[in-house]
Amino acid sequence: MARVSPVPSSALPPRIAEIFEAYAGTYGPFRNQVEVMAHVPAAVEHIPALLMDLKREKAVPWRYIELAIVVVSKLNDCEYCVAHHAPVLEVEGVSQAGIARILDYDDHPELDEADRVVIEYAIQVTQTPQRIRDRMFERLRAHFTEAQIVELTLRIALCGFFNRFNDALMIQMETEAEQA
Repeated sequence: MARVSPVPSSALPPRIAEIFEAYAGTYGPFRNQVEVMAHVPAAVEHIPALLMDLKREKAVPWRYIELAIVVVSKLNDCEYCVAHHAPVLEVEGVSQAGIARILDYDDHPELDEADRVVIEYAIQVTQTPQRIRDRMFERLRAHFTEAQIVELTLRIALCGFFNRFNDALMIQMETEAEQA
C-alpha cells in the first residue's frame, strides 16, 4: 500500500480533475501515481500536463524518450517506472532481452549511435551532471537539435524525480502495468 492515501479525481476542481483523468487514462496506466500526487493539486495541474504536452508535440522521437526513462529508472532501481516504460520501449523496437541489458550499451546489437549517446547522456545526467563535457554535447548535436537536447535533459531529470517520488511514497503498481 502507498504511504499516503489516494485522492480521487472527483475531489479536485474540474479543470484539474480533467488533467488527472487524461493523464491516468491516456498517457499510461499511472492512476495510482496521480492519485497520490493529487494531494498537491498544483502538481497535477502542471506536471502531468507538461508531460502530455511534450508527448503530443513529438519534438523528440519517442524511442529516445523511452530509452532515457528506462535507463534512468534502472539506474535508480525504480521498479514502478521500469515496469511502466519497458513495454513501451519494446514497442519502440528494443526486445525484452535488450531492455534487460540496456546498461551494457557499448556492444548492444539493437542500438545505433543515436541510441548509445542518449543512454550515455542519461547516465551522465543521472550520476554526474556536473562533469558532463563539451564532447558529449557535440555527440548529441550530431543527432539532435538544441531544443531536443533541452527536452531530453528535462525528461531525464523529471524521470529521476518520478523515480524518487514513486519509491519514497511506495506507489503501488497498477494492474495494467503488472500485466504488461
